[in-house]
Amino acid sequence: MSERIQTGEFSKNAAGRRGLALLALVSAAGWLAFAPACSRKPASNREVWAQVDGAPVYRDQVERYYRNRAPGSDTGGEEQALNFKLNILNQLIDNQILLKHAAESQIAVSDAEVDKRIEQLRSPYSAEEFQKKVKDQGMTLDDLREEVRQALTIDKLINKDITSHINVAQPEIEKYYAANKASFNVAETQFHLAQILVTPGPDRQTPNLKNSDAKSRAEALRKIRSLYLRLRAGEDFAKLASEYSEDPRTAPGGGDMGFIPASSLASERELRLALNGLKPGQVSPIFRDTSGYHIIKLLGREDAGQRALSNPQVESTIRQTLISDKEQLLKAAYIEDLRNRAAVKDYLAERIAAAHGDPAGVE
Repeated sequence: MSERIQTGEFSKNAAGRRGLALLALVSAAGWLAFAPACSRKPASNREVWAQVDGAPVYRDQVERYYRNRAPGSDTGGEEQALNFKLNILNQLIDNQILLKHAAESQIAVSDAEVDKRIEQLRSPYSAEEFQKKVKDQGMTLDDLREEVRQALTIDKLINKDITSHINVAQPEIEKYYAANKASFNVAETQFHLAQILVTPGPDRQTPNLKNSDAKSRAEALRKIRSLYLRLRAGEDFAKLASEYSEDPRTAPGGGDMGFIPASSLASERELRLALNGLKPGQVSPIFRDTSGYHIIKLLGREDAGQRALSNPQVESTIRQTLISDKEQLLKAAYIEDLRNRAAVKDYLAERIAAAHGDPAGVE
């Protein structure tokens, strides 16, 4: 199967990428999660870059996240680097404020909830890979647990005070559809697919939960046949894909490949034949191509043409979009209001302003 299809280039629901920075995965809400300064014994040589109600935020906290930033976000000079660090510091200040407000609201996170999130973070990796990932980011497992606890605390606070109160009325949905009707016009038929892939040789990494990797063609054939029989017996496709598929791009998401336009299948003879006659919910026979042995599941199909508002998927998409837009606006206002009531001193910002655009003066 071509790289273009396997990477989910056309996916509306792209599966999580294994290469994402671990810290970015800590919170579903996307907040930065660092252990607050007050939870650690302050060292006399730690430089304070901000204070929130008297509690310090240290330079080394900012620098740690800056060093672990995702690949591709490299800065082009001292000014850009300082701007990035200032943004990180602002997020840390916001987190400190939110965590204090959560404590005042008596929001707590259980050890079981922390354990569950840690397991979600760990699942795409082997035990050794996960420990290395944590160590490479200058953390211990205890540090990670504390960050997870704080991220979940903030999630709970936002859900309690914001998300749970958001409603979208039907007239709002109808208005959005009318204004964006063209975006619901499907240009060509699209297939929502999931796959299980078994490769006929050892892989550098095994992306599945069982660390299952066929080492030869004969072993791969035995493995894919066994999985096919288990599917025929009624076992869950997504679960088996997560546990046994050898495709690092789709295995973490239960094999989900997203939506693939019919035109992109033109050169995929084996896949086209496998899809022939399938109805949503059905799985294909085993087929082989240059990448290995596949089993495909047709999750859904969208035919070309205008999708009406009466389509449940259309209404659901609009509803989620409107909820997300409202949530982002209310979050920003909520945090700004809390920040206005907190005593915040941003020493890094003061030093940048005092340097009059000379980044060399901010060290």
